Amino acid sequence: MSDVTRTKHGRPVHHWRRDVVELAALFTAVAVADAVANVIGHGPGGPALLVISAIVLAATTGFHIWWARRHGHAPPRADTGARPADGTRPAGQPAAPQAADRGADRASVLWRMRTTVKDEPGSLAALCTALAAGRVDILSLQTHPLADGTVDEFLLRAPDTLPAAEITRAVARAGGASTWIERADAHDLVDAPTRILGLAARTALDPAELPLALRQLLGRCTIRSLPGVPVGGGGATEPVPVEGVLEDTVMRLRDPEGGVLTVERPYLPFTPAEFARACALVELDSRLGPRIPGGQDVLTLPEGNDITVRRVDTGALAAARAMHERCSSRTLGMRYHGPVGDADRYLNHLLSPRFGRTLAAQTTAGRIVGLGHLLWDGDETEVALLVEDAWQRRGIGTELLSRLVSMAVEAGCESVYAVTQASNTGMIAAMRGLGLPLDYQIEEGTLVITARLDATPVASRPSYATRREQLGGPSRRG
Repeated sequence: MSDVTRTKHGRPVHHWRRDVVELAALFTAVAVADAVANVIGHGPGGPALLVISAIVLAATTGFHIWWARRHGHAPPRADTGARPADGTRPAGQPAAPQAADRGADRASVLWRMRTTVKDEPGSLAALCTALAAGRVDILSLQTHPLADGTVDEFLLRAPDTLPAAEITRAVARAGGASTWIERADAHDLVDAPTRILGLAARTALDPAELPLALRQLLGRCTIRSLPGVPVGGGGATEPVPVEGVLEDTVMRLRDPEGGVLTVERPYLPFTPAEFARACALVELDSRLGPRIPGGQDVLTLPEGNDITVRRVDTGALAAARAMHERCSSRTLGMRYHGPVGDADRYLNHLLSPRFGRTLAAQTTAGRIVGLGHLLWDGDETEVALLVEDAWQRRGIGTELLSRLVSMAVEAGCESVYAVTQASNTGMIAAMRGLGLPLDYQIEEGTLVITARLDATPVASRPSYATRREQLGGPSRRG
């Protein structure tokens, strides 16, 4: 940029030295032109030569003006002859097709990483520079402030040839400490606010979603709901916190139904931000109060009787106890694996949405004849069935189990297990009827059947009502 085009206090800046040079050049040009005119004008044919020269100059000027106007919008080319270095290109120009193809063909993997850095300027920039040196792309970043530092949580896309150990070593050299890293998947690409709002909506619709929402919010963790009063009576099992307690890798929250929700994550300490989010979800569940999703299915059994399958909670406690009284000791013993007299003590726990989901099969008169439970057991999920003696071998247990497993698939469970006995052929047949891979294990005289969940067989398998419709039998849904 020249001195004339620069401004100072809004006015052009001129220099007297440049003006003197321009005047000297003008006087020199006039003197040279006068000398040439005198030489040519006094010679033979001088005037004619001057006229011809003037015509040529005018024509040249006109052609130059016409050419400039026609090509005036073309950008100037500044080709110095130098070729850009490999991997760089001028601004505004697209990359070469070969380079784009090479980038598209490069395989990559997703990682979730946490590291603790000092809360000082430049600490995050050092981390980003270290990751960029390994061609690691930062897709998202969350910060969790601490009293003496900051926990940075990254979602990374890295070349598949770059191992996790190399990433953690690069982060350590850049100042990161207590680094934790694990593989991520496409579900982690959802931004944190959207994911938290979705979990809040699920919790608002169904109280049984609270443990699942906490697990998805906090990652791999173990959640236990301990009653405020033990089954046998007496004092509380442990103090119930008013606003919750955070202790490094353990947080304890007040259960809206009474008791304590304990969340443990031994491999990664909780941050105050995570603790606040968990408390907010529990507070939402507490303010909404007892609730259960509506809807029910009316199914027709092969002999023509109608039954209704719907969600129930502790409001159905009296009807469930009445069903216990109608069940034989053998049926109760195979279900609860203990003294028959203690069966009623478990019902309040089993029917609570805090511990899972319960489906009930009812007659048209409203009598419960079957119960199916999907129970959250730490990182695992248990399924259990109880069908009244007079209503066994009619497909009720199979229908309840199929629906429970579909719920487990929707909840993101990897497997479900059933604890039974080898003599309980009905439960074994129902598990085999799921069409899922099964593992069998004998533990202390009981048979544990674990089904590895695959949404396709369960989802594609028609329900009992659908099969009745295909066979021409009546079925109505409510």
